[in-house]
Amino acid sequence: MSFTLHGLGVSGGIAIGRALLMSHATLEVSHLTVGPRMVDKEIARFDQAVATVKKELAMMKESTEHAPAELSAFIDIHTMFLEDPELIDKPRAIIRARRCNAEWALVQQMEHLVQQFEQFDDPYLRERKLDVRQVVERVIKELLGHPSRAVMKAGKGLKEETLIVVAHDLSPADVISFKEHRFASFITDVGGATSHTAILARSMAIPSVVGLENGRSLIRDGEAMIVDGQRGVVIVNPDERVLEEYQLRKNQIELEDTKLKRLKSAKSQTIDGIEVQLHANIELPVDIPEALEGGAEGVGLFRTEFLFLDRGDMPDEQEQYEAYKKVVKGMGGRPVTIRTFDLGNDKDLRPDSSFGDRVKTNPALGRRAIRLSLAEPQMFQTQLRAILRASKHGQIKLLIPMLAHAHEIDQTLAAIEQAKSSLRGEKIVFDENIQVGGMIEIPAAALAIGLFLRRLDFLSIGTNDLIQYTLAIDRSDEQVASLYDPLHPAVLMLLAHTIASAEKVGIPVSVCGEMAGDPKLTRLFLGMGLRTFSMHPSQILKVKNRVLKADIGELAPNVRRMLRLEEPGKLREALEKLNA
Repeated sequence: MSFTLHGLGVSGGIAIGRALLMSHATLEVSHLTVGPRMVDKEIARFDQAVATVKKELAMMKESTEHAPAELSAFIDIHTMFLEDPELIDKPRAIIRARRCNAEWALVQQMEHLVQQFEQFDDPYLRERKLDVRQVVERVIKELLGHPSRAVMKAGKGLKEETLIVVAHDLSPADVISFKEHRFASFITDVGGATSHTAILARSMAIPSVVGLENGRSLIRDGEAMIVDGQRGVVIVNPDERVLEEYQLRKNQIELEDTKLKRLKSAKSQTIDGIEVQLHANIELPVDIPEALEGGAEGVGLFRTEFLFLDRGDMPDEQEQYEAYKKVVKGMGGRPVTIRTFDLGNDKDLRPDSSFGDRVKTNPALGRRAIRLSLAEPQMFQTQLRAILRASKHGQIKLLIPMLAHAHEIDQTLAAIEQAKSSLRGEKIVFDENIQVGGMIEIPAAALAIGLFLRRLDFLSIGTNDLIQYTLAIDRSDEQVASLYDPLHPAVLMLLAHTIASAEKVGIPVSVCGEMAGDPKLTRLFLGMGLRTFSMHPSQILKVKNRVLKADIGELAPNVRRMLRLEEPGKLREALEKLNA
């Protein structure tokens, strides 16, 4: 019987193959009572299972030398959880206090931790609950006597087929375990756009759909499947007509990808000779190879807080300096825009970090980003000094997040001058003329843009937060996700106003949010006057393809007419004509 499932497409492309099911061990756990004399043995059994999983992770870490760098980083996170007293010591106490089996004790503590992670507003941190589940899953499989490696045997009969991994959840370690198989896709019941599954899928260019809810229970091992990562659709047991249609689409996508790779060395300019800069957004130094492979002309946004999110202490100056230097040197002289910590919106170092008490009822509107940095001058000075020291190794630009007031800019510039003065006193070399820019991600900043243009060297528009604050939509809340509209007339007015105002006084402006990497919006931005885009590395060649086919002379008047429209339907129609 053929049927279709719908989820969230997190990595584009089409995969055609057969299902390979992963077991879900936590569903098999029963509550058993152990005798008083068996408690110590039960704890020892638990400790042995944890030790075995840690050893397996260490072996997998060694095997990631030629795998995407994200895999190694995620294994480090899972190893860290296996050393966390909250996950390891508490189950021992539960076993002793309730005289229960180790599997049940571990699941009870897992559910407690998952509830804590679900309280976070930041989607990246909230989805770390999946890491907890994945780690627990591996330990329970070991306790039940069928560790993850045993699951591999289920797929051996399909070794000549293209495999599509079907799981309730999928960990980085699972991905590594499957690397000897030819798998074209993986789909999961849980997960979101910033889950590890999604990040891994994008980094490996593998079509993926998450959030299917019941896919693991509905799909049978070996069933024929189609995964459409662009539309978020999974078709099980497709008929011949549907299969032929998707095979044709798959061939077309692969042909287009091959053509796009030829554009890597092409100069990024429009038909009428206007040059356009295409930069990459990165979160870690390991992202640099992917940025260069995608043809990035620089780093338009280095989100420094992602270096340190999974730790409980603030990195010192030397550690930060080494990270920034690695990125600058890796880019080989290309410009690197480093954003200071955007901490505070539940994007703290760890739930138990010293910043945890700053999270209030509405953290997105609280003391976050530059507000937190100015309130913590010692932390801010440490980061500023590290960035300034790294500036001697290449072209660094300093970006300040979430600015709304002129006094915030003035205080930031004073803090930068203080950091410079301290380095001069120590005779440490740095770029005296480092450029300082501001993020435009609050409507007030876009409307009072003159305050920023008079004080800063460049601007970068963060469309993700700008849309969120303009429309009063929590972009991580699935219940209102449909109202998150990049083409809302108010959003387009703020974008056009910011770009035009900066152009009028000769201040460079870029867009670094998700809108910059959407090829459907490239011509719209070019018509607005945007000349610098920054996006996920995987999107650069797609956007470049649109740039090379654009004629600004024709686009500009059409975009001006489009921006006068207020009805959403008419705006979308105008955008379709613009892209025709």
